[in-house]
Amino acid sequence: MGAGEYSGLIKPEPEDYIIAADGGYELLTSIGIMPDLVVGDFDSLGRVPEHPNVLAYPAEKDDTDMMIAVNQGIERGYNVFIIDGALGGRLDHTVANIQTLTHLTHRGAQGVILGHDMCITAVREGTVCFMPGAEGTVSVFSAGDNADGVTLKGLKYTLDNASLSFDNPIGVSNEFIGAEAIIAVKKGTLIIIWNGLTAQLRF
Repeated sequence: MGAGEYSGLIKPEPEDYIIAADGGYELLTSIGIMPDLVVGDFDSLGRVPEHPNVLAYPAEKDDTDMMIAVNQGIERGYNVFIIDGALGGRLDHTVANIQTLTHLTHRGAQGVILGHDMCITAVREGTVCFMPGAEGTVSVFSAGDNADGVTLKGLKYTLDNASLSFDNPIGVSNEFIGAEAIIAVKKGTLIIIWNGLTAQLRF
């Protein structure tokens, strides 16, 4: 959980490991959720919280608080990350959080960022499937110079073994049509953004 806009969708299960990044601690505790770990430089929170598991970092550091949080999760053996409080506010931090999604794919993990009416994920040389019944729009972007072997099925606009480039947003504003939707890439990484929270996905 970050310090950005809260989606209102977080419903942790008992087996989940909850990490608060800086001001995400205050957001979590305000909705009655106590994190298992709190990390950050605490410039957003304004204080180091009284919590049994706190990792405090200097403000001058290489990683963002969110990157520190996901790396701590990876070190503990987790490979699926639901990230909230990562959108809104400063645009540079929003971009950094999206880059954190691509970092997860390079570490063999998967992440989804939750927003008020949108979600974001990344897939590297793999496939994301949306279950039938999804509504709204979905956009697909190359996370690097090129993403090759891109296939889109079950959407209004389809692609078959196409190439997407970072400098041409041809994948913006596609639409779900109620069928199972498949987004796949053979080489490279895709950023996938969808509006409407009816979509259920599997990797």
